[in-house]
This record gives sequence, structure tokens and C-alpha cells, in this order.
Amino acid sequence: MMGGGGMHLMWSSMYNPEKPRVRKPVQWRRILALFLPYARQETMVLVCILIGAVIGLAPALFTRHLVDVALAPRHPDAHALWVDVGAMVASAVVGGMLGVLQGYLNSFVGEGIMRDLRTSLVAHLHHMPIAFFTSTKTGEIMNRVSSDVDNVDNVVTGTLVSIVTNVAMIVTTVVTMFVLDWRLSLVALAVVPLMILPLGPVGRKMYQVRKATREKRDEIESMTQETLSISGITLIKSFVRETFEATRFYKVGTDLMDLEIRLAMVGRWFIAAITAMVIVGPAIVWLTGGYLVIREAATVGTIVAFIALLGRLYGPASALAGIQVQIVSALAVFERIFEYLDMEREGAQVAGPRERLETVRGEVAFEDVSFSYDGERLALEHVSLQIEPGGVAALVGPSGAGKTTVTQLLSRFYDPQEGRVSVDGHDLRSLDLAALREHIGIVTQETYLFHDTIASNLRYGKPSATQAELEAAARAASIHGFIAGLPHGYDTIVGERGHKLSGGERQRLAIARVLLKDPKILILDEATSALDSENEAAIQAAFVPLMRGRTSLVIAHRLSTILSADVIFVLEGGRIVESGSHQSLLARGGTYARLYRTQFQKNPPEFQEMPA
Repeated sequence: MMGGGGMHLMWSSMYNPEKPRVRKPVQWRRILALFLPYARQETMVLVCILIGAVIGLAPALFTRHLVDVALAPRHPDAHALWVDVGAMVASAVVGGMLGVLQGYLNSFVGEGIMRDLRTSLVAHLHHMPIAFFTSTKTGEIMNRVSSDVDNVDNVVTGTLVSIVTNVAMIVTTVVTMFVLDWRLSLVALAVVPLMILPLGPVGRKMYQVRKATREKRDEIESMTQETLSISGITLIKSFVRETFEATRFYKVGTDLMDLEIRLAMVGRWFIAAITAMVIVGPAIVWLTGGYLVIREAATVGTIVAFIALLGRLYGPASALAGIQVQIVSALAVFERIFEYLDMEREGAQVAGPRERLETVRGEVAFEDVSFSYDGERLALEHVSLQIEPGGVAALVGPSGAGKTTVTQLLSRFYDPQEGRVSVDGHDLRSLDLAALREHIGIVTQETYLFHDTIASNLRYGKPSATQAELEAAARAASIHGFIAGLPHGYDTIVGERGHKLSGGERQRLAIARVLLKDPKILILDEATSALDSENEAAIQAAFVPLMRGRTSLVIAHRLSTILSADVIFVLEGGRIVESGSHQSLLARGGTYARLYRTQFQKNPPEFQEMPA
């Protein structure tokens, strides 16, 4: 059994920093499985390709007939000329129509597979543990979801279809050529091996360079995400680091440029050789065919038809050579996507069935819990505590004491390496994770709001909430009057991360959102530490309806917010060093009394009753 900290350690030891990896070869069966939902469309694509390959032979065959019969020097035939030219035009029109149909089907399959793959990837990422996101750059994750999946579309709609199309063209062309003249066919095919031999080394080199290019793009994506976010741009401007960031971005961009140039130049001599063969091949056919015509062993029409067919042989052959290189390179993209899809989901390490709690009383217990994020320094060490249903417990202590870690274990963002955390006597690891979190509400210092309307952000707590329920929750959180005074009311867009609102307004929206969720267990993590006194008082008032009837776990640096808690746990160095009521802890004269004197030596706070 491995908890969240164990997973964090596993990633740290197995992978390069901030770059998770699951090393396993790409499974072709797995890739082909992506096409199964689109088998009908793919079958139609194959039919279009085969018919198109056969129709594509028509111009060369009718050219032969036109030269040898319709334009015969002794007996020209105008009717045959019209028939041959008409057949050429008809074949071109039918081929074009088939191409349009094939293009539509290709796009349908490609876009469908991209949608399915992207949805699977995002849904899987939503179930990844918190430790994954703390050890992976956001830009890298975004690059996998967007850019890598887009490259898969190129493989699906371009590369794979091109393979089938070119193979069909080569097979039909070679058969037709041997029917026309086996001697010229052997001459024409003689140069094909020269196009194939360099494929192996060129493909391996391109695979390596393309993979390095993708990693460098990850780095650029991460830099862009960090520096162009609101928090990042504010930091840059505050420290006047625009020039520094531009220089840093230029350096990484230069590295990417060098890799792209290397990628473009890989196999350039190989491509040059193929180009030469496309010219040399017809020249040899002209030489051999001309010799046969002189000896009256072949007709001029046959030679002309052969030259026309050579375009259908050498073109697809050289294209297949390039496609082989593209496939080898595309494996890097599939590997990167499957790396993420193969990572274990949150809670997957715990075996056995999960119990789903339908109702929760709210009893919380930590039993001799020890936990480490990195496998070295303990964030919590042999912590034991109990909170009665409906009780209010406060966690206090200096920064780094382990207060937030306690709340993260209760939410099961991580699992302890030792001991157990329970709700109503049930070990959290035995419970259905989604059902557990339905009963837990969290309000943190950094309130996150989506770039959407106030109503949509509130309904994140209860998607089915009516307008009346939204307003009731907003009134309870002391924010309805503010919302009603906005020009668009509850349809007001809050901006990126809610930055159009003040800190106090965001916090009260977060409280209203949790009220709509109506959890039985409530976590308040530094919910007022970043606010001024006036906003803190407003938030404190909003806490009263929020905490009523719920088991509440409150973290606060400002001791004034937790003076009347039922029990106060004092943490220091990952251990609970004291516990009790405010008055009893003061009388003890220990760590809590020292913290209290440090904050309120001159102005003692007023004692306020917590909600019943």
C-alpha cells in the first residue's frame, strides 16, 4: 500500500525533476484501438483509395492508346482521339470527387480520434494525485493535451492514409507495368532499392532530434504559462525583469531553432538522392525503351505510358520513404501521451472494494499519523487527534508546523505512510474517494474562481442550484448585496482567477459556493490571513452560518479567529505539542501562550462565541 507521499517519492526517484515518465514501448494494438469506433468510415476510406488507385491508371493507359492508335502516323483516328481525351477527363473528375469524399472521411476520423484522445487525457489528469501537479510544470501538461494530440492528428489523417494510398498506387502501377512490358518494368524497378536503403539510420536520427524538440517546446510552453499568467506578469513588472525574461525566452527559443534546423537537415542527402533517382529512372527507361522501339520490340505509346506510370511508382516510393521516417518520429508523440495515460490514478495503489458513505456524522480522527512529502523530512510525526461531530477544532502553530498537511490528509489529497485517518470510524483509504470529498468543503486563503460568471462559479458547488438557492447562499455569505449592485448581477464575469474582485469578495463567494455544496466537514485554511481588519470581520460574520452544524477544522495565524474553538491543537515541528481550550492553553503557559503574547501583548482581542 502506497500513500500520496509514497507516490511523490516514487516520482522523485524514478524520473527527472518535474518530468514524470513511464518507460514502456508504444503498443501498436493500443494505437489501432483508437480507430475501432470509426471502422465504418475507415472502410469507406480504403474503398475510396482502391478505386482511386485504379482510376489513376487510366491517363497512362489512354495515353498509350492515343499515341499508338489515335495519332498513328499512317492511320490517325479522330474518334479514338476524342474517346481517349474524354476518358482522361472523366477519370480526373471521378478521381477528384473520390478525393473530396476521402478528405471528409479522413477529417471525421482524425478529429474524432483527437477528441477521444484529448478527452481521455484530460479526464485522466483530473484523477491524478496532487503530488503529480506539484512536481510537473503546468506548461508541460498543457503541451501534452494540446500540441501532442494535434500531432497525433497529423499521423492519423496524413501519415497513415498516405501509407495505404501509396501502397495501393505502387501495387496497381507495378502490376500494370508488367502487363505492358516486363523488360521495362525491371529497368524501372532497379532504382527503387536506392531509395529504401538509407531509411533506417535517417529514421533513428530524426526520432532522437524530434524528441529533443518536443521537450524544448515543453520548456517554452512552461515559460509562457508562468510569465504570462496574472501572478507571473505582476511579479515581472514589480521587479522590472522584462528584459531578463525576454533574454531568457530568446535563449530557449534559439535552442529550439537549432533543433528545428537539425530536424530539417536530417536526411537532406537522402532526399537529394531520391530526387536524383526520380530523374535518373525515367532516363534509363527512355534509353532502354528507345532501343526496343528502334528494334521494333516495343511501341512509342508503351514508352510514353511507362514514363507516365513512373510518376505513380517513384513518387509514392519516395513518399513512403519519408512516411517511414515520420512514423518513427511520431512514436515519440504517442509515447509522451501514453506516459501520462499509464500513470496510476489517485488512490489506485489501495487494493480492494471501496465503501461509499451516504451519510456522515462528522467524527474525525488521526491515529498515530506520520507523513512525509519527499520521503526524508517528516511533515507530521505521530500525530493523534479527535474532533467530535459538529465540533470546531483549530490548528495553530508557526509556519511549516504541519497544519495544512493535516487538512490535506483529511481531504485525502495524500495518504499517510504510517497510522490512519478516519471519518466516523472508517479509514479514508477504504472509502470511495469521490463520495468522501462530497462531504468535505474547503475554503483556502487563495480562492480560485473560473473566468466565468458569478452564477457559474457558485454553481460549481451545486450544479443544479436554482437562482433562489444562489441568492440564499450569497446572503448567508454577506455577498448578495454586492452582487445585486453590479450592472450584470449574477451574470457578471469575474475575470481570470477572479481578479476583477477584491480578496474579501472572492472569499465570500468561496463561502457561498461551499454553502451550496452543504458539506458535513468544513476546512478553513488561512481563510482570513490575507485580508484587512474590515474584510476579516465581514468574513468572520460569514463563517457563522457556514460552520453551523458542521465539523470544522480551522487553520489561522491570527489567533483571534479561533479563540472560542471547542479544542485547539498546537503543532510544532510536525507534532502536536499542546491541545485544549483557549483559556486552558493560556493557563498552561506553553507554546500557545507564547504565540498569543507575541500577537496580542498590547491589544488583546475580544472573545467571540463560535456558532453552535
